[in-house]
Amino acid sequence: MKILLLLAKGFELMEFSPFVDIMGWARNDYGYEVEVVTCGFKKEVISTFQVPVKVDLLLEEVEAEEYAALVIPGGFEEFGFYEEAYHENTLQLIRDFNNKDKLIASVCVGALPLGKSGILKGRNATTYHFKNGLRQAQLKEFGVKVIDEPIVVDKNIITSYCPETAPGVGFKLLELLTSKEQMEIVKNAMGF
Repeated sequence: MKILLLLAKGFELMEFSPFVDIMGWARNDYGYEVEVVTCGFKKEVISTFQVPVKVDLLLEEVEAEEYAALVIPGGFEEFGFYEEAYHENTLQLIRDFNNKDKLIASVCVGALPLGKSGILKGRNATTYHFKNGLRQAQLKEFGVKVIDEPIVVDKNIITSYCPETAPGVGFKLLELLTSKEQMEIVKNAMGF
């Protein structure tokens, strides 16, 4: 099964890398059929703090039905994250995944495009909780029931607080794609 990792301009590396690592350990060391495919608006996406990352596909080449899950790391506003995270093509991709009941995971402010897309209206979710809850207030404006917890799962959607939660979201996604037992094997092997 394939996991689509969407990298918007200004995405945070620490919120991206756990998914590559966790799924890589699961596939390489334990033979789990999980593959990570990256996509972006351009073939080279400039992350927060100016680190370039080459992606596998352009967003326009993605077909939601080919993937079991969508992952959206958060990013920094001052590095242009919301320009692509709030782009209509991103929002439509999110809706396509949700309409097909596929898993959708986000880290930190990666929940905000989920909220803007409309898929979280009336549902439980969380997002970045520091800075006096500014981002949680923004999420609430999209009609979301904001839960002040590190990781929130509501049906097919996983959201989380901040960079520190990225591995937890990765392991939760692996659990939902495989099993709790299989996830625990990888988690323990990685020292968590």
